Amino acid sequence: MTKKAFEKIAAGLRDAAAFTKGTADRSAYRIHVPGEVDVKAIRKKVKLSQTQFAAQFGFSPARIRDWEQGRSRPDGAIRAYLLVIERNPDTVKKALKAA
Repeated sequence: MTKKAFEKIAAGLRDAAAFTKGTADRSAYRIHVPGEVDVKAIRKKVKLSQTQFAAQFGFSPARIRDWEQGRSRPDGAIRAYLLVIERNPDTVKKALKAA
């Protein structure tokens, strides 16, 4: 992956985080971050175990278990990141390996 593609992905993730934290100019964005995401469904879609999913995308296995078992839920920025993983896991993997 090129540095330019990585920078675009990184910028998008920073924008998503700023948006969910309320620090972004919301009039410039038209995005929707759902209040809930099905972490287990996303993980199964990318065909990874909890441990593999955690290692691949920068989470702890315990955090994945907590989310999947309903003991906690991802915050807004993490929900946005999980949606990016769901929609384009290979790009996220490439971006994270390039860092």
